[in-house]
Amino acid sequence: MRLVVPVSGSDPKTRLAAVLSPTERREFTEAMLADVVAAATAAGHEPEVVSTAPLDCAAPVTVDDRGLDDLVNDLLASTVTDGGGTLAVVMADLPLVTPESIERLLAPDAAVVLAPGLGGGTNAFVCRHPEFGVDYHGASIRDHRRIARDVGASVAEVDSRRLATDIDEPGDLAEVLLHSDGAAADWLAAAGFSLSLTDGRVAVSRE
Repeated sequence: MRLVVPVSGSDPKTRLAAVLSPTERREFTEAMLADVVAAATAAGHEPEVVSTAPLDCAAPVTVDDRGLDDLVNDLLASTVTDGGGTLAVVMADLPLVTPESIERLLAPDAAVVLAPGLGGGTNAFVCRHPEFGVDYHGASIRDHRRIARDVGASVAEVDSRRLATDIDEPGDLAEVLLHSDGAAADWLAAAGFSLSLTDGRVAVSRE
């Protein structure tokens, strides 16, 4: 099985611009990526990272500035359609991920395995079907269910909070400090972020 982690390395996480500078967003992206790579490695796999720009990472990094759809569909073509293998794709902004959640993603023997994101995206998937392709625009989890159905692929979904929680908005940072003890949580703490209570909800503040 080939496991690939795509990441935007050129101008990452623009929706965090209200709380992080461009340099900080890049550093935080690398920290989240480190958590995903560490989880995949601990689960017994050798993850490959594909980034739009060079990044500091423990895994091999290939620089490819294509959009996500073109990149992943090319990976599907070379790995599954032409190569007859299995491709797993796990997004880089999932710092809550653990080896156990990676194993849960890879466990079902369906032709397509989907891990939905909380906002309607597709945070990870596994494909063994030669005709499946991706479309990450909009509510991609619905599109990927439809695409799998249209090509006659069996589908399994993995209901995992750790795989579902991607970090895009300032409000998402609390999830990292609440539920992770990896590189991303360490980075936030070192940058002065801590948990706070706002209107009865847990948020983050910065010293």
